[in-house]
Amino acid sequence: MKRSLIFTSLLLSSACLAAPDETALGKAEGYPVCALTKGGTGPDRCLVGLFSHFDEVYPARKVARGAEVHALRRAPAEPPIAYWYQGQGQARSLEAFLDRTRTTGLLILQGDTILVERYLYDRTAQHRFQSQSMAKTVVAMLVGIAVSEGLIKSIDDRAERYVAELRGSPYGETSLRHLLTMSSGMKFQEEYSETDDNATLNGKTYRQEGRGGADTVAEFRTRENPPGTKFHYASADTQVLALALRAAVGKPLAEYLSEKIWQPMGAEADATWLIDAGGYEVGYVGLNCTLRDWGRLGLLLANGGAIDGRQIVPADWVRAMTTPDAPHLRVGSASRSSGYGYQTWLIDEKEPYFALLGIRGQAIFVDPKTKLVMVVTAVNNLNDFPARIEQYSLFYGALYSLKPKT
Repeated sequence: MKRSLIFTSLLLSSACLAAPDETALGKAEGYPVCALTKGGTGPDRCLVGLFSHFDEVYPARKVARGAEVHALRRAPAEPPIAYWYQGQGQARSLEAFLDRTRTTGLLILQGDTILVERYLYDRTAQHRFQSQSMAKTVVAMLVGIAVSEGLIKSIDDRAERYVAELRGSPYGETSLRHLLTMSSGMKFQEEYSETDDNATLNGKTYRQEGRGGADTVAEFRTRENPPGTKFHYASADTQVLALALRAAVGKPLAEYLSEKIWQPMGAEADATWLIDAGGYEVGYVGLNCTLRDWGRLGLLLANGGAIDGRQIVPADWVRAMTTPDAPHLRVGSASRSSGYGYQTWLIDEKEPYFALLGIRGQAIFVDPKTKLVMVVTAVNNLNDFPARIEQYSLFYGALYSLKPKT
């Protein structure tokens, strides 16, 4: 498809006039921008404002866009989409999904065509939405590029080969492969409380309560399982992976992301990436991007790492990212309903669907066969599993609704 500057008319998008819990989320105050607690809990009134202005509360580095934008077409009309939830017989509409969930932005693309674009809680197409753990998948994409460039010799290298400060530590002795697959075996508690290990990691990274760099993971020194034997979701694994990547490429990850992905894929806006006190990007969270640029990232993965015939992320690496590397990573083994690739969730036992997921409802769902990409940004309650299940239901409903009828 021809690359060009996006037309001004594409900036226009539909909006929903009402959304759930507006009062509790701070509508009367104009959705204030204020920090959360160390553990990432309340107050709820700050969530909408913060999750679209995270880089104004915490230090961040710009991910520069390029001169050209990969244009997206808009469907003449929004197609009808229905979904089924929790085995209930009656189908629900897209409006029902938005009426039931704390969704701040919803984008559904098929190829380069925008089918649905909605913003709620007074958000707009210009807001940069916080990734939470969707950033983990972006780190994995950059690792694949660094491998292809010979900057990382092998993903079976130990992290200490690249980060001298980790030498002799359990994380330093862990291979990049086992970091990529959340199989380090390291003890790490991630329950999103005020006192868990993730709260400690938050404090030492984007809250800048430590020196940054290798110091952010210095406290995590206990290995519970042999590496490469058990899936255990641990944001510290990604943090170590990002430190190794940063050392290998020899430049800030925001610059590397801009050079290798953001500009080549034709992002329409600058993004930002949170940094720690040492100036290192926070690998496990902290990317802030517009909804449509999140969609472009999903399309890049749906197309096997290519855009307009140009390979940006190696195709074999994208396949590896979206395929279980070992039996303990298969769907149903990593968790009851999911598998895990390289920092990427595998969500279907039979189909090649995969997802980028972040707490409080951030998500990009991808079907590489039909090139359907669904992006959701949200301010759900912590550990709101029913809301996440409803997102899955909407994705599967969209796949069914948009399937050509014979």
